Amino acid sequence: MPSKLLLRTASALTGSLALAVSLTACGGGSTTADSGKGGKGEEKIVTVYSADGLKSEKGDGWYDKVFADFTKKTGIEVKLVEGGSGEMVARAAREKTNTQADVIVTLPPFIQQADGKGLLQAYKPQGSDKVNGADKAADGKWTSVVNNYFGFIYNKKELAQAPKTWEELLDAKYKGKLQYSTPGVAGDGTAVLIKSMHDFGGKEPAMEYLKKLQANNVGPSSSTSKLAPKTDKGELLVANGDVQMNFAQSKSMPNLGIWFPAKDGGKPTTFALPYAAGLVDKAPHTENGKKFLDYLLSEDAQKLVSEVGGGFPARTDIKPTDANAVELTKIMSGVEVFEPDWADIDKNLSAYVDAWKSATGS
Repeated sequence: MPSKLLLRTASALTGSLALAVSLTACGGGSTTADSGKGGKGEEKIVTVYSADGLKSEKGDGWYDKVFADFTKKTGIEVKLVEGGSGEMVARAAREKTNTQADVIVTLPPFIQQADGKGLLQAYKPQGSDKVNGADKAADGKWTSVVNNYFGFIYNKKELAQAPKTWEELLDAKYKGKLQYSTPGVAGDGTAVLIKSMHDFGGKEPAMEYLKKLQANNVGPSSSTSKLAPKTDKGELLVANGDVQMNFAQSKSMPNLGIWFPAKDGGKPTTFALPYAAGLVDKAPHTENGKKFLDYLLSEDAQKLVSEVGGGFPARTDIKPTDANAVELTKIMSGVEVFEPDWADIDKNLSAYVDAWKSATGS
């Protein structure tokens, strides 16, 4: 890649989470959502286009809980449309002359892509001042609401231990038993490109590897969340995902294990892949969208990120002490966290995806 990707260890992350075990979480606070008054003449609804992973099929996910609490506080009903990150941005772009969504929640680099397409308007939600600068846009176009990290999953019943390296996945035993979501369509699929380019030292060697891996790959998938049930059942041995989504899914899918590939001879790596939210430009329910974003970053909602959602709070002042936070610390232990050059990826994403299509014949 043109710009060198910066490495930093995960010690700060895991250390802070471990420290949080001995701390008491902050007290609850009020939000503008408490008033329950929508904008003048607005319907009591807010439409959210979101990357999948935060809602549970069983109805016990972070979105399920937060949406219900938000509606109870405000009377505003949340209408959710979910799919792959790129899919949601593309849909919003198609509807630009007849806007349907009020809020977009998606993974990088698609939140930057949404901004670049003129789909977002500036709004800094209450609580966004507690979010790290790297996890939000300086101009207020978007801010992270749930922190997260890219990862892979494996079937713990079929495999005695997790694979360790990218190279191991080329083994014939993974033929027809490995799948990753489609780069350019799914955020986690795009993350496969980003991580492989980092680990292999650039676009060309990464594409050479992914070309070889294609012999074992089942094929495209627009949604990453659909791969976990297949892995849990043993239809797949290995798939891509992200820590928050897969950790939450593992509660009802006992055969799922989370791991992070390393290049042969190297250390396992990952990078932050937060769920970032932005207010849609010319949203039909702008005021409701603002209240919704305020609530996602409220203390009440952020405290539930690890306990209910299995993720990492976006607000740095929220220190989780629940059992999930402890387990997430263990999962991230020893994993190097690098910082992608998001400006480069946003600028060259189409070229990277085209290179992947060419290399894999997709």
